[in-house]
Amino acid sequence: MTKRIDVHHVTRVEGHGNIVVEISNGQLKECRFEVIETPRFFEAMLRGRDYTEASHITSRICGICSTGHTTASLRASENALGVELSEQVQLLRKLVFHGEILDSHVLHAYMLVAPDFLGVGSVIPLATSHRDVVLRALRMKKLAGDLCAAIAGRHTHPIAMTVGGFTHFPTESELKALRQRLVDSRVDVDATVDLFAGLPWPKFERDTEYVSLSKPGEYVFIDGDLLSSDGPRIPAERYKEVTNEYLIQHSSAKLTRHLRESYMVGALARFNNNYDYLHPRAQAAAAKLGMKPKVTNPYLNSAAQVVEIVHCTEDAILLIDQLLSQGIQPEKPAPVHLKPENWGVGVCEVPRGLLIHSYNIGEDGKLTGADCIIPTNENIANLEADMRSLVPQIMDKPAEAIRLDLEMLVRAYDPCISCSVHVLKVKSK
Repeated sequence: MTKRIDVHHVTRVEGHGNIVVEISNGQLKECRFEVIETPRFFEAMLRGRDYTEASHITSRICGICSTGHTTASLRASENALGVELSEQVQLLRKLVFHGEILDSHVLHAYMLVAPDFLGVGSVIPLATSHRDVVLRALRMKKLAGDLCAAIAGRHTHPIAMTVGGFTHFPTESELKALRQRLVDSRVDVDATVDLFAGLPWPKFERDTEYVSLSKPGEYVFIDGDLLSSDGPRIPAERYKEVTNEYLIQHSSAKLTRHLRESYMVGALARFNNNYDYLHPRAQAAAAKLGMKPKVTNPYLNSAAQVVEIVHCTEDAILLIDQLLSQGIQPEKPAPVHLKPENWGVGVCEVPRGLLIHSYNIGEDGKLTGADCIIPTNENIANLEADMRSLVPQIMDKPAEAIRLDLEMLVRAYDPCISCSVHVLKVKSK
C-alpha cells in the first residue's frame, strides 16, 4: 500500500513551499519540504549602494518583518561605521520592535494557525463563525501598527529610522496615548492566552538545538551573542561558525546547521533560551499554556508566540514609562566614522527568529559586499527533520489526516518564504 502526499503549495504561509511525502508498505520512502521561490538577490542589489540606502532596500525583503530588516541593516552599518547610539535611540528601537513582534504574532496566531483548530479553512469564514475572535485580532493588530507608525513614520518599510538614530520623534502625548491603549489591551491579551490555552495542540516531541540571541538580564530582540541550547555562546561577529550555510537540490533556499544536523530559531528557541527574562505576566501565561523550558514540541512555537505577545505588551509599557520619565528630546543621528575598510554585523530576533545582516563598506560609504541570513532558511533543515520523525508516528492515518498534520507543522514554524499566499492543491493516492 502506498500513500503519497503532494501539497503544492502550503497555504497560510508566506510564499511557495511544497510538502512531498511517500509511504510504501509501512516505510517512509520520501519526505521533504521544497522551497521553490526564485532567488531575489538582495545582497547583490546592495553592492555599490550608499550605506544610507541599505536599510530602505533591505526592508523590502519582507513586508511583515520590514522593521526587523531595517533594524538589522542599521545595526550592521552602525557597527561597521563606529556609530554609538544614545540611550533614547536604543529605547525607541526596542519599542518599535515590540510593535512589529506584536503585529506579526497576532497575524500568525489568529489568522494562520487558529483556523486549523477552529474547523475553518481560513480567516474569512472565521469572521463569521468566530466574529469576536477576529475582531479581537484586528484590534490588537491596529494597536501594533499604530505603535510602529508613531515611532518609525509607518509600519511597513519604516521611513524615520536611519543610521545613528531617527529623523522623527514621537510626542509625549502620542506616547501617553499609546501607553493607555497598551494597558487597555491587556483584556484582549488575556483573552488570547485563554483561547490558545484551550486548543488541542498536537502531541509530538523531538529534541533539537535551539539558537537565539542572548544578552544578560534581557529577553533580547536586538543585539547580543548567539546562544545555543547545547551550550556554546558565540559573539555575533562569528555568526558563520553557527549558520554554516549549504545547498540541497530540492530547495532554492540555503539551509544551515550548527552542532547537530539542524537547529531551530524563532519564538520557541527564544523561550527555551531566555525564559528567565520574560515579564512575570508572560511567565504566568506560559504556565497557563502548560509550557516551561525545555519545550520540544515544535507545534508549540505558536504558543510561544502567544507568550511573547504578553511579554512585548508589558515591556512596551515599561519602555514608554522610561521614555516619558526622561523626556523625549529630538536629537540628530550619531556621527559615522568612515575609514578605508569598514565591516559590521547586525543581529536581531525578528518574529520568525534570528536575522543577521553583515556589510562591507568602503571609505566612500558605498557597500562592497553584503550577507543576509534569514530565519526561515535556518529553520528549513529542522522542519524536514521534524517531518521525518513525525510521519512514521502518523502513517496509519488516512492521507488527508497526514496532510493536515504536516501542513500544521509547517505553519507552526511561521515560515516567511516570500510575501504571498497561494491556492492549495493536494493529490493523494
